[in-house]
Amino acid sequence: MITALALPGLALSRGERPLFRDLDLQVAAGEAVALNGANGAGKTSLLRAVAGLLRPDAGTVTFAGPAGPLDPDAARAGLHLVGHLDGLKGARTVAEELAFQSRWLGGGDPAGAIAALGLHRLTGLEVRRLSAGQRRRVALARLIAAPRSLWLLDEPLTPLDARWRAAFGALMQAHLAGGGLILAAVHDPLPIPAREIVLGADR
Repeated sequence: MITALALPGLALSRGERPLFRDLDLQVAAGEAVALNGANGAGKTSLLRAVAGLLRPDAGTVTFAGPAGPLDPDAARAGLHLVGHLDGLKGARTVAEELAFQSRWLGGGDPAGAIAALGLHRLTGLEVRRLSAGQRRRVALARLIAAPRSLWLLDEPLTPLDARWRAAFGALMQAHLAGGGLILAAVHDPLPIPAREIVLGADR
């Protein structure tokens, strides 16, 4: 279980272009942090670095649990990354996709996730037939089907209508209340209280 995330002196680049440097960021259990900034400021890259998909130019990504520091590779089994691309198999039905995602991520019966994201009427449909908002709800369901401490979310609300933005906000709040952590790249404000970090603010 991850109870804290620390990014001391972090620097990232894309190709030959530096994105940011000397970032110092800590996220504690029960806290949400919203990453803001212009397109290309490095929000998505930062999430990918925390998930272990990008190597920082400088600094470290460190995790802590109830008993102290966690090995980064082991800790990453305790996080979810939901990116711009939903990572769903279009030919599967929603029920098949959620069952696969839950098994792959070490979760259980996805019935609770289906109920939480209002997917019960969609379970028999192929994923490729869903709207963008419906697809996003299927992608977000993995957060509930296979609970993990740290949620890394890249523009999670973009295709959702007002009803589902509010509903997902309630799920985020419940996650924080249970000791979870959220680090989200956003353009619009999150529907929950969050500390804002602006990347590229000195440009």
